[in-house]
Amino acid sequence: MERQERYIRFDWAVRKILRQKANFGVLESFLAILLNEKVTIIGFLENENNRQMIADEIHRVNIKALNSRGENIIVEIQNTRKVHYLEHILRGAVEPIAGFTELGGIFSDVKKVYFINILYFDLGWGTDYLYHGQNNFIGVHTGDRLEVGAMEKDAVIHKLPAEVFPEYFLIGLEQFNKVAVTPLEEWIEYLKTGCIRPDTKVPGLEEARQILRYYNMTPEERRAYDEHLSVIMIQNDVLDTARLEGRMEGIEERKQEGREKESLRIARNMKAEGLDVALISKITGLTSEQIASL
Repeated sequence: MERQERYIRFDWAVRKILRQKANFGVLESFLAILLNEKVTIIGFLENENNRQMIADEIHRVNIKALNSRGENIIVEIQNTRKVHYLEHILRGAVEPIAGFTELGGIFSDVKKVYFINILYFDLGWGTDYLYHGQNNFIGVHTGDRLEVGAMEKDAVIHKLPAEVFPEYFLIGLEQFNKVAVTPLEEWIEYLKTGCIRPDTKVPGLEEARQILRYYNMTPEERRAYDEHLSVIMIQNDVLDTARLEGRMEGIEERKQEGREKESLRIARNMKAEGLDVALISKITGLTSEQIASL
């Protein structure tokens, strides 16, 4: 019987296979489709946050690239939920700028940063799978977009803040639930499911079908990969359980608050009718002090 082809999940492929320079073309094709321009992979960010512990590798992978204008592109693959996530991506986008200025660079040479997040978890309550954010200054009374005048090569040019400030792309794989039609959708389909169509002509995915086959790995590599998937599933299950228990506790707390409010309402009415405090306490369960304060 013919063996069904399996492909390596993207987050593992990036850490183990696609980080090899010979395979950068796969990542570059994906980013070019997303951003609609040529992109060049520079390497992988090995900062202190990446190296702090082996377990962190399970959660996050960072890639650095440049577009045709020399602007920075940071790609982060995030496997598990993170507390204060918006603050986290803000820091990730401004760190390259802060590092540049600390090394003595001048502000006119600061390059814009694109921060792309590939998320293997449900980020919030949005209904789309791809979100794009950028900064603009809007007139409070006029509604116009501010353009800032700046000197460049002895000429005054106009710049929108969105041309300078970091730009964000959030790709929520859990929200993707449609039939893939466009090249970008085929890529998102692979990122979410690990499946690549046998007849795909999408740039990057054609190459991925050849180099990301599960059975191309050695038995030892396959065991490590399978353990990686198991760890992620266990961690997400723990987090989902904790979140469910938190919701149940919250529901019970709201029910209790509702019961207390109802008891106070009843006690207030009984007190207004001149009923005895002891009787009110017996019926509502409130203390005499609580009833006296009504």
